[in-house]
Amino acid sequence: MDRRAVAVTVAALLVALTALLVSLTRGDYPMPLSDVLTVLAGGDGATRRSAYVVLDLRLPRALGAIAVGTAFGLSGAIVQRVVRNPLASPDIIGINAGAAAVAVFLIVVLAAGPQTVAFGALAGAAATAAAIYLLSRRRGVTGYRLVLVGIGVTAMLTSVTAYLLNTANIYTAEQASIWLTGSLAGRSWSQVLPVVIAVVVLLPVALRLAAPLRALELGDDLALALGVRVERARAALLLTAVALAAVATAAAGPIAFVALAAPQIARRLVRERGLALVSSAAVGAALLSLADLAARRVLAPAELPVGVLTTVLGAPFLVWLLARANRIGRTG
Repeated sequence: MDRRAVAVTVAALLVALTALLVSLTRGDYPMPLSDVLTVLAGGDGATRRSAYVVLDLRLPRALGAIAVGTAFGLSGAIVQRVVRNPLASPDIIGINAGAAAVAVFLIVVLAAGPQTVAFGALAGAAATAAAIYLLSRRRGVTGYRLVLVGIGVTAMLTSVTAYLLNTANIYTAEQASIWLTGSLAGRSWSQVLPVVIAVVVLLPVALRLAAPLRALELGDDLALALGVRVERARAALLLTAVALAAVATAAAGPIAFVALAAPQIARRLVRERGLALVSSAAVGAALLSLADLAARRVLAPAELPVGVLTTVLGAPFLVWLLARANRIGRTG
């Protein structure tokens, strides 16, 4: 990574860390930063109440925002580069829709608990990604075909989700709708730790697998001529991206537009596609940390689901990307 990429990554991580510390000090029980740092350091001066508020209530949510944002940012960067389309992301091509359809089915039909819903969402995302890949496969998988099939599968699964919501009783439908908006409220360590572990494990894997990305962006023929095993490389990268997006969605719900926006912001700051994977992960962490902090405090004491805020801010960004692609005559 060059100096610019390192600077962007470090700056984004500092923003995420700052948002985390502010989140730990703000709430119904305000705490000075010195008390928060004492609790985090395990000092004897921390009261039992302060330790409970910081370690059990606020830290899982704040750390979850960083982990989920990192997972979405990295997943979106991989998908966009493999597909060679900046408008592609896990929430656009159907992965989130698969997780949502299974989660809503479990909530509405089986009245499942949070852990079962999380595992179901993970399985739904994985199954949907496999179906999209297989349906897109015709003498190999091309980016535009993957996006088109993903959009079609998204529409179908969205209609299934809408049907389940319309046939459910009002209380169950409300519970499912809350999950569908995407939220980090009330997240515990049992929900956050799997995402943290997934990021720690899959980030090095993604960087290891990223070596053929430059060749893949030149097209399959040139990549084959350069000795890249195109299908194997593409499948491994997409599998990593799907795993990241699926774990993040299972923990926080289908939070929209982070996976779309983070890689685009990182790419424009770094100005070099080949250096943007780590930067995209860091920008994703910063975006979701700031969005969750804003969702908590903008209408305090009331809270917004963070997915509402990311949708409100992300939709204009998507429109701008579409307008720009139309103006320059390409999507890259």
